[in-house]
Amino acid sequence: MKTFKIGGVHPAENKLTAEVPSRPAAIPAQAVFSMYQHIGSPAKPVVKKGDVVKVGTLLAEADGFVSAPIYSSVSGTVSKVDAIVDASGYRRPAIIVDVQGDEWEEEIDRSTDLVTLADRPELTSEDIVARVKKAGIVGMGGATFPTHVKLTPPPGSKADCVVINGVECEPYLTADHRLMLEKTDEVLVGISLIMKAVKVEKAYVGIENNKPDAIARMQEKAARYPGIEIVPLKVKYPQGGEKQLIQAITGREVPPPPGLPIQVGVVVQNVGTAFAIYEAVMKNKPLVERMITVTGKPLARPANLWARIGTPMKALIDECGGMPEDCGKVIGGGPMMGKALMNLDVPVCKGSSGLLLMNDKESRRAAIQPCIRCAKCVGACPMGLEPYLLATASAFKKWDVVEANDIVSCIECGSCQFTCPSNRPMLDNIRIGKSTVMALIRARNAKK
Repeated sequence: MKTFKIGGVHPAENKLTAEVPSRPAAIPAQAVFSMYQHIGSPAKPVVKKGDVVKVGTLLAEADGFVSAPIYSSVSGTVSKVDAIVDASGYRRPAIIVDVQGDEWEEEIDRSTDLVTLADRPELTSEDIVARVKKAGIVGMGGATFPTHVKLTPPPGSKADCVVINGVECEPYLTADHRLMLEKTDEVLVGISLIMKAVKVEKAYVGIENNKPDAIARMQEKAARYPGIEIVPLKVKYPQGGEKQLIQAITGREVPPPPGLPIQVGVVVQNVGTAFAIYEAVMKNKPLVERMITVTGKPLARPANLWARIGTPMKALIDECGGMPEDCGKVIGGGPMMGKALMNLDVPVCKGSSGLLLMNDKESRRAAIQPCIRCAKCVGACPMGLEPYLLATASAFKKWDVVEANDIVSCIECGSCQFTCPSNRPMLDNIRIGKSTVMALIRARNAKK
């Protein structure tokens, strides 16, 4: 069975919600929309205090090519344009809406009727990209890169296939799994739209074999969609990484940064993104809600929730039985790549794939011990790096050393820290080193 070549680990899956059908979360009393919901330039507000909005009303416009607009997911009145502490821990510009009712913009098709490419033969690749851009679609797997940019290869670049990420290798998270089971045709139409947008005839959907029901359902339905092949993959973390997934499915290797998948003829999208593209193009629906896994062993009722963008995380926890007494940490995302939240007022954003509650015992880090030079972190690294060196040099602020040893290639998967018998905080130090080196590189390039 296919998988990527080097590194990788096998954390406990803990897919507590894999068999839990999704359900809509309650509409919040107040919704908060951060302007930083995507990679690139933050969105620029176009509303002011006192403005009345509906679901689908434009709140903020894209500020540049690598940017994305933001739409209201609720109806009500703009109470303020202010700053909030988001999942990053920084105060950032945001629009706050007091909710009144649930009115939608009339042009949004809210029906459940399936619309296929055969129903819209007039759609061109340019039409698809334009609608994706207008709807504010970004990468739903967590990277939040504006999707219209990926669908617009730079001059001289040409894709020959699309790779769709249905791996969901992060422990606990099951939103993509449920999406493939519950919205199979919509996901496949979205993949067909991606194929038409980038003008290719072939798409591969990678799904790990711990999701046999999703593999079977997608294979059954994909038979009706020309050019789409479902590829079962061996279970290994971090197979959902862009470079690892491309290698596992096609055998191609993406060059180190600034190398991109398009350089090896591939465009990669997540299954959640494919579904959002379907709704944007076929239903004229901007990105105003997403499925998010709310889970954890101490939680009373773990669930997959359709949450409106801007919903406070606390409201989702309340939907699942409330905050447990023994909760030691709340993580935005999964346990490997997610980050602990500063507070529970942090809102759901476009890239919010999961919310994980850990009890006090499992959230407490073990005592750090000296490195024993076992090299387990080297064997686990899927990028072929030397994490012990990068972490130590970062801790001592030796930025020239970490840059020379290719720290920018790190995908921050956490495999090194997971496998370390001495419990060293390697990922923490490497993240600091990587962000510092990238800032130094940007500063040097700006002087050229």
